[in-house]
Amino acid sequence: MKKKYLIAATTAVTLLLSGCYDLNRVPADQLSSSKFYKNEEHAKEAMMAVYSAMKYEDTFGLQFSMDGLGGIAMGYDNPSYQTFQRGTYDVKNDKVLSKWKHLYEGVARANGVLQNVDKCEMSDQLKAQYKAEAKFMRALYYFALMDFWGGVPLYDETLVVNDSYNKMTNPRSTADSVRTFILKDLDAAVAGLPEKWGKADYGRATKYAALAFKGKVHLYNRDYQKATDCFKQVIGSGLYALYDDYANLFKPGGDESSEMIFAIQNMGGVGTDLGMPMCFYMGSRESYGSCWNNVMVSPHFVDTYEYKDGRPFDWDDWFPGIKTDDKIKVKTFRATMEKGKVKTYPAAKGKLLEMYAQRDPRMNATVLLPYTKYIGWYANAQEDCEFVIAPSITSGKGYVRVNGNYEIYLWRKFVPEGNMGGALNNRAHTPINFPLIRYADVLLMLAECQNELGDQEGAVKLINQVRARKSVEMPGINSGPDYLKATTKAEVFKRIRHERAVELAGEGHSFSDMKRWKLLETLNGRTEKDITGRFRYTRVVTARDYLWPIPADEIEKNDKLTQNPNW
Repeated sequence: MKKKYLIAATTAVTLLLSGCYDLNRVPADQLSSSKFYKNEEHAKEAMMAVYSAMKYEDTFGLQFSMDGLGGIAMGYDNPSYQTFQRGTYDVKNDKVLSKWKHLYEGVARANGVLQNVDKCEMSDQLKAQYKAEAKFMRALYYFALMDFWGGVPLYDETLVVNDSYNKMTNPRSTADSVRTFILKDLDAAVAGLPEKWGKADYGRATKYAALAFKGKVHLYNRDYQKATDCFKQVIGSGLYALYDDYANLFKPGGDESSEMIFAIQNMGGVGTDLGMPMCFYMGSRESYGSCWNNVMVSPHFVDTYEYKDGRPFDWDDWFPGIKTDDKIKVKTFRATMEKGKVKTYPAAKGKLLEMYAQRDPRMNATVLLPYTKYIGWYANAQEDCEFVIAPSITSGKGYVRVNGNYEIYLWRKFVPEGNMGGALNNRAHTPINFPLIRYADVLLMLAECQNELGDQEGAVKLINQVRARKSVEMPGINSGPDYLKATTKAEVFKRIRHERAVELAGEGHSFSDMKRWKLLETLNGRTEKDITGRFRYTRVVTARDYLWPIPADEIEKNDKLTQNPNW
């Protein structure tokens, strides 16, 4: 399937609903639908173009950045959506417009397949399968549109762009209507997609990806019983399981394990730069190609990782006064440098490393922690690095250099080490598959449903499955000490919220989670600082942020579009 993305990148058989391509123009590098759809190979190439739309940065290509809006990450410049965190974006924001346009392009590509697949010479069974696959992808794009904007205009395969280009001015449908449309598409996908694909087609949508996604749609609508029914079918299939090695789940090999239910397929290497920019925006100046660490990890989040025995972490256990005294923070973390090398490590270095070793193992697998090791790539060669906290770090000296002189936690999860054995050729194209739905997510979503339906014991059992993963092996909830107790609905919800954060960090779920839980405003006024106490910015979150503004450019083109509240 990854190879098919290369074809999709050069096969234009689709349109963009805002700023459309005319399918009958047939420029030298494109094919019209009338000349293209002849056989199954054409259908497959068109379908791969539907998948490839996921990689636009503002479709799902920057999905990891959404954790900045959910309080797990912090950052700077456009790739981190920092203006959104600070509440300074508006109806003319370029990323708001880009996300809207590229999600609709994904819809349009799916509609193109649905309109034209019957022209291909292949069996009716295969035609039905392609239609089911296109409907799954269309549902995926429409769900993202609904999640960010609420009710949006609906365009299905009955729209013929050549006849209706100047009439594409549908008003916004209600959120309920959009949800009904999505669920109808997912029902068709469940009925028409295979349970699994062969190796050559790994990564394409399956029946159980559609069921998992359908469960998520119901969960977001608080229809917990219907969501439960979907999730239980996924679990009952026996096709999915937690991957033993949490750290390697987000590296080649683990990213194709049975934990992945639906993931964006990424690849790299000379001539096949078809990945996502995790390295570019989550890495550091010592990562391949010298990267930018635009998206970093918030200290607020890192402090939520429990001790290995399940106790809540407290800095005062180790460094009394550090939570309120910046001088203690500096003394604890900062080294001194001389001629590009460490002159003096902080006296607390050993104590810090001991403290990290006593925490939930997912912390070290997810976060690049001060004074731990990282394999970089500098001057076209491997560089064995230490993450030292100090001003004026110089590249190529064996230390992780953080752009902008931030003294902050970086990501380890999804960030390549070295050049990945030659697989990494371009810092903007990380060849690690990016999960949109994985088995641990399904277990935790089902736990949430069980908790809402009054089955706290069943919910805890599901949470404990995730905590008991080999390589994690955190103690089970209700397994002894009072600090592991959770029996009421509120207590179990608190555990679900924590577990989703630490298990799914870097995967971009937290913003949507915080919105559907009606907790987004709890981030308002929170200051983001370096671990040494340096102030960076204050979050501003209000009720308007639950829905993004309809882009002003779209309202100017279509006066039937109404704006979201408070914009």
